[in-house]
This record gives sequence, C-alpha cells and structure tokens, in this order.
Amino acid sequence: MLPPVGLPGYDREWLQAGLTNLGLPAGSIVLVHASLRNVTPAGGDPAAVTSALLDVLGPGGTLVVPTQTTWNSTTSRAFQAATRHLTPEQVAEYKDSLPAFDPRTTPSSGMGALPEYVRNLPQAVRSAHPQTSFAAVGARAAELMSVHQLESHLGDKSPLGALYANDALVLMLGTGYSTSTVFHLAEYSYRPQTTRPYECLIAGGTHGPRLGPREWVSFLDIELDDTDFDRIGASFERTSGAVRKARVGGATARLYPARLAVDFAVQWMHTHRR
Repeated sequence: MLPPVGLPGYDREWLQAGLTNLGLPAGSIVLVHASLRNVTPAGGDPAAVTSALLDVLGPGGTLVVPTQTTWNSTTSRAFQAATRHLTPEQVAEYKDSLPAFDPRTTPSSGMGALPEYVRNLPQAVRSAHPQTSFAAVGARAAELMSVHQLESHLGDKSPLGALYANDALVLMLGTGYSTSTVFHLAEYSYRPQTTRPYECLIAGGTHGPRLGPREWVSFLDIELDDTDFDRIGASFERTSGAVRKARVGGATARLYPARLAVDFAVQWMHTHRR
C-alpha cells in the first residue's frame, strides 16, 4: 500500500489520467524508463509516478524498472575511468574498497529516481545480475525476475527474455530511444556477435552457494552497443505504427510492444550494422 503523494497539478490522479489516455492497459506487464524531471516539477516525484502506474495497471499488472550497476565491475567504463591514472597497487586497493553487489541492498547507478523508489518498495523483487539487474512489483514480479544468468546481461536468460515471451510493453516517460533497453535483446539475435570477458564483485550467495562474503566472478557475454538506438527507435516509430504517444504530466510519453520493437531491431541491425 503506497502513501497518498503528489505535487499540486501533478498528483497521482493527473498522472493516472495521462497514462490512461496513452492506452496503458490494466493487467499488463510494462517496462518503464523515466526522466522524472521531465514528468513532474521540482526534480520529479517518484512516489506519485509509481502510484499512478500501479493504479492504472491494477492488481493483475506488473511494473518493471532497470536497476543496473556499473561500479562493481573491473570491465566497466566507470571502473576504467576511476582507475585510469592509478598505480597497480592503488588499483588493487580500489578493488578492495568496492562494495559487493547484493540484490537486496545495492543501489542502482545512473538509472534515476523511479527505479530506486520501486527497488526499495517492500514488495519489490530484483533479479540477481551484478551489472544489469531489473526490479519489479506486481502480480508477476517474482516470475519475471527469477532468471538472470551471468552470461546473459540483457539476453534471453534475463528478465528481458521473460518480458519478450510474455508480450510486455515498454513505456518511456520523458526519455528517448537511447534508453530503450529492449533493443539490447535484439543484439543477441544479430550476427556476427563479438564476445568479451566481464568481471564483477558479488556478495556471497547471489549466484548460488559461496563460501565468502565477497567474490569476483568472471564470465563471457556479447559486446553491448547502444550507440544506434536513437536511429533504431526513430525508424521503428516512423514505420511500425505501433508507438502510442501522449502527454503524461509534463512529458511526452511513448508506449509500444516489446516484442515488436525487438523483432524490428533485429532486422534493422542486420541491414544497417557492420
């Protein structure tokens, strides 16, 4: 049960009306990317937006958000930037100082206020990947978050695969297609692929039984690339007829089926990527 919240003119009823006008169906599964400073004033109101989303989805619906982390990986751009000018000894000390990823407590990084608010709800369920986790609340949250293999950052064995299989929707609130995580799922169908090693720090028990409280794990996965997502999204919106647009609060919102977007992106990548 969420507390009554909202800013004047941008309360949950106002936001709910915008989501209803957009066509968000009750009982649906929806992956949300949001820039709350564009949706509500004064830097955003995640409680009001979450309440409005859950009101519209109803008891049979499920809200999913990305709760990714980057700083606990030696192979991330964030880690490489932080350690670029350090000596080997300083790099070792920096690694020792990093907190291990624990899906129960670790904050997301760079995802915004809405994912953090949803992640901290008592009923939230989070997937276990130390870099690309998702969190969900609602009727099918546990089911959708149950599988997230290390070797599948954003592939079939991640919550994105479950969203695709269950005809989920994608909702972008005040964001562009560069944030559309579902396009990454298309990269796992696109050939040829480039794989690379990854290394992440996880808490004991996050991926099966482990002896210590902290462990560095290494694995292989594909090289992810979002540099053309804006182009893919613009083409998808222009040609598919599947993207609904409306105002939600102060922002332009887009709603579209995840499956159609991924299938379109696969074909686009085959044609345009080299």
